[in-house]
Amino acid sequence: METADFLEALETEGRLLAAAAGEAGTDAKVPTCPSWQVRDLLRHTGAVHRWAASYVAEGHAERRPLSEPTDIDGAELVAWYRDSHRHLVDTLAGAAPDVECWAFLPAPSPLAFWARRQAHETAVHRFDAESARGGEPSAVTPEFATDGIDELLRGFHARSRSRVRTAEPRVLHVRTDDTGAVWTVRLSPEPPVTTRGASGEAECELAGPAQQLYFALWNRVALPKASGDQALATLWREASAI
Repeated sequence: METADFLEALETEGRLLAAAAGEAGTDAKVPTCPSWQVRDLLRHTGAVHRWAASYVAEGHAERRPLSEPTDIDGAELVAWYRDSHRHLVDTLAGAAPDVECWAFLPAPSPLAFWARRQAHETAVHRFDAESARGGEPSAVTPEFATDGIDELLRGFHARSRSRVRTAEPRVLHVRTDDTGAVWTVRLSPEPPVTTRGASGEAECELAGPAQQLYFALWNRVALPKASGDQALATLWREASAI
């Protein structure tokens, strides 16, 4: 996917998030994040949008802390989130392709990184907002979901923070039924090492439609039925939270 595709997804997902939050109300519980109400979701995601935009707009070369969460609430908070989202989209859309700033996962450029990261950040939290509202959640395209799985496996879980580890070397495959993508996840006492393609024999495989796997691997829906060693599926469920 190209940066323009991620910006389009970010635009759509933020609008859906705001709409669902407004319908649910800021007091509503978020079933996919049990410790949160919708106000927490809006405050977090809006702050992340502003944080991300600041890197691109101001060219910060090092990591900066998130700002303190806003204390506004209700309709005013939903409007604040809409403004935060709009500011992010406009900042990314108006940035020079060669803008230099801090990023925390490998990417073709900092702008490509932030467009991709914020598109997936917003999609997952849009799902959270829709879970609070109730009803059928909005869909993402199989291509977008496949990219999000790749970012999660080869980006987030390659970092030292990942807790998906095993005492002895183990191998897990993740496969999307609809886009034909496969990842080999090698587990050990170190952070997982993930490569594209089916490499060697796997002791467990997680397979399903890309959208289901995307939200399942982000712990928003149940994992699809795993073939092979169920302990590896249980390990993901219990240890993979970001």
